[in-house]
Amino acid sequence: MLRRLCVPLCVLLSVLHSCLCEDLTYYVQEERSPGSLVGDIAADTHLLDHVSPQDRRLITFSQLHQGVTGSPQLFSVSKKTGKIYTTQKLDAETLCRHNTECFQTMKVAVRRGESFIKILKIKIIIQDVNDHQPEFPEQRVEIEFSERDGKGTKISIPNAIDKDVGALNSQIKYQIQNIDEPFILSVSQRVDGTSELSICLEEKLDREVKDSYMIQVIAKDGGSPPKQSVLDVHISVTDVNDNSPLFSQSVYNVSVKNNHQRSRPVAILSTRDLDSGRNGKITYHFSSKTSDIVKSHFELNEVTGEIFLNKKFTSRQDLTYKLFVEATDAGNPPLTSIAMVLVNVINQQNNPPIIDVNFVRASQKNTATISEDIEVGSFIAYVMVMDHDVGQNGEVTCELHHNKFQLQNLGPKEYKVTINSPVDREREDHYDVTISCQDKGFPPLHSESKFSIQVMDINDVRPQFSKDTFKFWIYENQKSKFPVGYINATDPDLGPGGQLTYTLLTNNINFIPFQISDDGLITTVMSLDHEFKHIYKFQVLVKDSGNPSLNNTANVVVEVRDENDNAPYFTYPSVNPFTLDFTYYPRHTNNITVLRASDSDSRENAFLKYEITGGNDNQLFNINPYTGLLSFTRVVSPQDAGSYELDFTVKDSGIPVHSENTTIYVLLTVSNKSSEMLNAVHIESDEKIHLYLLIVLVSVAVTVSVPVTAAISICIIRCNAEKHGRRLDRGNMSGGRCVVEQRHLARPSDLQTSCSNVPVAVTGDPDKSRVAHQEFLAKGSGQKSSTLGMKILTATEVIHEISYLFSSLQESIQKETFWVAPDTSEEDAFVIFSAPPSGLPEM
Repeated sequence: MLRRLCVPLCVLLSVLHSCLCEDLTYYVQEERSPGSLVGDIAADTHLLDHVSPQDRRLITFSQLHQGVTGSPQLFSVSKKTGKIYTTQKLDAETLCRHNTECFQTMKVAVRRGESFIKILKIKIIIQDVNDHQPEFPEQRVEIEFSERDGKGTKISIPNAIDKDVGALNSQIKYQIQNIDEPFILSVSQRVDGTSELSICLEEKLDREVKDSYMIQVIAKDGGSPPKQSVLDVHISVTDVNDNSPLFSQSVYNVSVKNNHQRSRPVAILSTRDLDSGRNGKITYHFSSKTSDIVKSHFELNEVTGEIFLNKKFTSRQDLTYKLFVEATDAGNPPLTSIAMVLVNVINQQNNPPIIDVNFVRASQKNTATISEDIEVGSFIAYVMVMDHDVGQNGEVTCELHHNKFQLQNLGPKEYKVTINSPVDREREDHYDVTISCQDKGFPPLHSESKFSIQVMDINDVRPQFSKDTFKFWIYENQKSKFPVGYINATDPDLGPGGQLTYTLLTNNINFIPFQISDDGLITTVMSLDHEFKHIYKFQVLVKDSGNPSLNNTANVVVEVRDENDNAPYFTYPSVNPFTLDFTYYPRHTNNITVLRASDSDSRENAFLKYEITGGNDNQLFNINPYTGLLSFTRVVSPQDAGSYELDFTVKDSGIPVHSENTTIYVLLTVSNKSSEMLNAVHIESDEKIHLYLLIVLVSVAVTVSVPVTAAISICIIRCNAEKHGRRLDRGNMSGGRCVVEQRHLARPSDLQTSCSNVPVAVTGDPDKSRVAHQEFLAKGSGQKSSTLGMKILTATEVIHEISYLFSSLQESIQKETFWVAPDTSEEDAFVIFSAPPSGLPEM
């Protein structure tokens, strides 16, 4: 089935493409009844000539509606056949304009099924029928010619109108029927296409021979058959009014006193007219050039021409009045002439001046408005003073006393008010001004005019903060959108110039976790952490809504106060549990080690206290609650040796209190020796000498050197008994020792060495001895250290150090100079440390 339809369909499309490329034009006469056939689209386009009967059922025609929605459709198209019919009776005069081609367009869509094949634009010309005749607005008109009218004089008559719209049906031709009369018909074309008709005089008329005529004007259209109508024109011949009224004089100049009697005429006008009858009958009127104010003061007799005073003169009226009087005859058309009457009022009164103020810009009565940026010297008001008194009674001087405004003279009794100095609405937005005027009469009369000047605002003031820096504080861990504080700024400007908006000034480097509302409230955008950052510094920009906008900035400091939200933690020992080997020597210091803890909080929340919470049942141990120093509470006996499991707690001082626990296993060994041995951790190294071997070697070196030094000292002291008496008593001492206090056994940095007066021989210069001693201690500075902070020396280094001691001693003996260390206790031991411990209190 599809193959059979394919070839006919291709033929149909090619036919449509060749046949439907042109629009169609149809003609239909008006007054046709509805349903009249206009045209056949399918037949005229040969659309279905090459289409099979099966495909014809798929071809449909439909009108595309256009124009105003709801407007009546004049034509319809058959969906199946494509024929166009009228839908209503057509009236060309209703549908079209006069003397134009009357047509309607419609668009028809040709579809195959649901698809568009072609859109046809069809033009339907509505042919006009000559169904109207020309019509005059009146059937009879009357016109008049004067006996003085000469040849060519024209008088217009109405023209006819034909309602048909067709070019021929609406075309009108005129002709005059009475050809023997002394008149012809003049026809001229107007811009709108109608004709202008006039009756034209062919020769001069004589009213005494014939005073009236009757002629007919025929109007005929160009239709077939033509239609016509007739206008009757009645012509009358009238007398001539060829003389105008004449005044006895063109200008009447009269003077009256201000107390003139109203019953007496101010002036009497006289005229004459050479015409007779109606043409010579005269009436008087005030001309339109006479003002209403003048008319209100005077009254004119229309028949006699007498002018009377309508009301008494006052001092507020002009000294001179101009009256324009018009004399008119009764002719047709009437003729007129005009005379001017000047009435001079002699004023014998003394009246106060009248002040009239006119503002350049006024908001209401007696109030002027100026902008606060108005320039000095600007013109803001015009002042006019009126005083119609005679002589000095009418001479006036005016004054204005104000530091912001001044009155400048423009001429006789005219002034202007100008700005004398700048104004500022924020300081003063309203001024009351008084202008006083006084004449020079006797006595002088005085008047005042009071008015107000309102200063309008401009955006000339920057917003001002109540202070340069705003400081706020807030506790950490508050929820987002928590209020921090208000920023206060003011702007005395009005309107948009006083409407403020706030903005936080940020940059791409530092994030500011705050936001600010339109009323200046700063709130958080997230929860804050004191430990992350405790001080925020930024700026707030405030700007008004004026044009141009003004702005200002203020500094903001927000302190994030600490909350006790972090628990303390031990930094030493850094593991839990921790094992500590400790050897106690009698009569030695009681310090064991120092516990260290830290807290991320600040101030009281980070103020830590230590305590022993377990394992100290016999009260052998004590810990300093503030320094963390662990020590013995008493002298340790051999019975105290053993293992102790001590539980420690560190607490902060915040609310609520946070704490941390740790456990230290103390392996306590009690030595029975009087001198302290090193508490050291066994360090296994192929290249190192055992710590105990180092101690023995050093002890031997000291033991050998002390007796020799003591003997030599005694001899020298005895030889110089008088000079060195004090040293004699000290010669029996066993020698100086270096005291080492084991205050921390955990970290090298926590060990502190207190070595005093190491017994080394020196030369005569004590400073050199100290240098030698320091060099001795520095020998092992580059060596590795144990966990106790002690220097571990190789065998070669120990022998070298002993040889150095002996050589120094021999040199001192040869020079007969020596230096003896002060007394040391038996608890002291000699130990070399790589670095002194730090952070311990002085003992």
